[in-house]
Amino acid sequence: MAKQIFINLAVSDLQKSVSFYSSLGFTNNPQFSDDSGKCMVWSEHIFVMLLSHEKFSSFATKPIAKTAESVAALYSLSLESVEEVNSIMEKGLQAGGTEPNEMRDYGFMQQRTIEDPDGHTWEIFFMDMTKFPVQ
Repeated sequence: MAKQIFINLAVSDLQKSVSFYSSLGFTNNPQFSDDSGKCMVWSEHIFVMLLSHEKFSSFATKPIAKTAESVAALYSLSLESVEEVNSIMEKGLQAGGTEPNEMRDYGFMQQRTIEDPDGHTWEIFFMDMTKFPVQ
């Protein structure tokens, strides 16, 4: 079996979250989805599990973080161009996401930040390694 990553996120409104992640380009895998959780696919190896608070709590041993108030983690998605970054960001903003700061340009990388409806923070970026500073 190939190595995969499943990011599990507690969400307050499952359908709103599915709409948001779908707007970013994730697709739903119904095989691993039910009324309390949805498996959203980014690639053949990367998945985001959107779980109701009740379902998430059944796996967790600590209280659910209030991600609308505090950052619990930063998740990053690499894209193929700045245009793709901007396009996905606009779709995410239209689907209820918020952009807490302006685009950052590091010369070799352009990065934008979007928070989902629950405040989970995603860094959406394009990196051109031909422009990476040589040391």
